[in-house]
Amino acid sequence: MYCLQCLLPVLLLPKPNNALIETHVMFIVLYLIGFFLERKPCTICSLVFLTAVFLICYSGVGNCIFWGSCDDNQCENG
Repeated sequence: MYCLQCLLPVLLLPKPNNALIETHVMFIVLYLIGFFLERKPCTICSLVFLTAVFLICYSGVGNCIFWGSCDDNQCENG
């Protein structure tokens, strides 16, 4: 589980304002690709991290690290 030391802080990064969300998403994606190619984490760590990302993104519209917070209309309707 040593490989989770570098993966779990990614989930704690604060999301910027909507103006910079594309840059943030690109940084997160490139970091994760580089991490998985360079460090080659074990299967268990990868599954734990991907499960955590899935559960965070599934729990609410504005919670996912890969897209911005919801607009007022989306939050009221969804």
